[in-house]
Amino acid sequence: MILPPFVGALGFQQILGYYGVINTILVNCGMERVNFLTGNGRFWSICLIEALHLYPILYLNLVSSLGNIDPAMRDAARNMGAGFFRRLFCITLPMIRPGILAGGSLVLIWSFTELGTPLMFGYNRTTAVQIFNGLTELKSNPEPFALVLVMLVISTIMYLLAKLLLRSDSVSSSKGTAGTSADQLTGVKKYLPTLFFALITFLAALPHLALIFTSFSLRWHSTVLPENWTLLNYENALSHPLVVPGIINSLQYSGLAMLFALVIGTLIAFITKRWKMPGGWILDAIAMLPVAVPGIVVAFGYLGMAVEFSWAKEMFNPMENPVWLLSIAYAVRRLPYVLRSVSAGLEQTPLEYEEAARTFGATPFQTVRKIVFPMIGANLLVGALFAFSFSMLEVSDSLILAQKSQHFPITRAIFELSQILASGPYTACAFGVWTMIFLGASIAAAGILLGKRLGSIFRL
Repeated sequence: MILPPFVGALGFQQILGYYGVINTILVNCGMERVNFLTGNGRFWSICLIEALHLYPILYLNLVSSLGNIDPAMRDAARNMGAGFFRRLFCITLPMIRPGILAGGSLVLIWSFTELGTPLMFGYNRTTAVQIFNGLTELKSNPEPFALVLVMLVISTIMYLLAKLLLRSDSVSSSKGTAGTSADQLTGVKKYLPTLFFALITFLAALPHLALIFTSFSLRWHSTVLPENWTLLNYENALSHPLVVPGIINSLQYSGLAMLFALVIGTLIAFITKRWKMPGGWILDAIAMLPVAVPGIVVAFGYLGMAVEFSWAKEMFNPMENPVWLLSIAYAVRRLPYVLRSVSAGLEQTPLEYEEAARTFGATPFQTVRKIVFPMIGANLLVGALFAFSFSMLEVSDSLILAQKSQHFPITRAIFELSQILASGPYTACAFGVWTMIFLGASIAAAGILLGKRLGSIFRL
């Protein structure tokens, strides 16, 4: 999660390329090179990158669901003679099924709508890439609009189906401490989980390691490790005319998006969780739609609006200045993070405190300012942090709405750098390392503030 998948594609190209690490190992073992990045190889490479990038979302949902299982149920099954697999399939899996559905549906929707990774691999047989390639023909070719509609309909169906399954499959469970019911492994078995997670961690860290090694390499061709090490790529990244303006632009776009998302998301959370206004669930569902609506659809809609309508072109012309267009697009995309974070905080804040404040004559504004906001401060901070950091690294909106180099945000700058022959990919990797550190620090801070409740942000 700390590395945008399209940036991780730069590292994977070094690992899976014809003269990359794996092929070098094959040659050293006396075998022929395999072209992993042609034909179906590119398809499976993209699937692998998406899986390694998105599995933490499923993991966070499962951790949250496992924490809600009453340990007494598994203890009772064990006392009745149920074995491990019987307890797993009859108790644990049915109880965590909502977490599996929530996390799995997000992984499915986000993979289906991914633009950056197939674009970096030059794989054009995806709907998102075909929409992107049709941007230059908006006025003469209706096919991109048709593809956008197809993607929107399919994504919405996936989202609604997941919501229906979650509602029909909801399981009531009393809170418990999962650790009290943990099985103690002995002998060789106690090392098996460590080996399994070590393998998963190694695979997940491969694109990060490749990106870091590439950023420090002067040349990496037909060797397992770079032939020469240098800091020149970081110097080039600092001095390149796209980098510093890209950082400044992203800070501006993301700062405005964070403010928009924080205000709107907090207001909707209060409407649905505190004020209980009629039809509040409809507002909540609409605010969560960006989870299902792909970023490329949002960006394409804004771009089409600016092209087709004169009033929109005057206000939001991406060729002149896309600051408001990108800020609004970023805010819409990250609104669900703020909404879920603030909603989780309100659900865990006892109403008795607010009722006591009103009993002593506090106005609703004073109650919210002095009671509610301090108690959900961590949730507000995490929502703002996620809205800002993920906006900084938004791919689809940035690639489509930023048309001129002086308006490029970070992700568009990385993409343009990667297309430069010779030193371009190395400079892009150096820039990508900075984004990885930034996003990693943001998620670490959110994890410290919310702990195991972090998974609640990535729920439908």
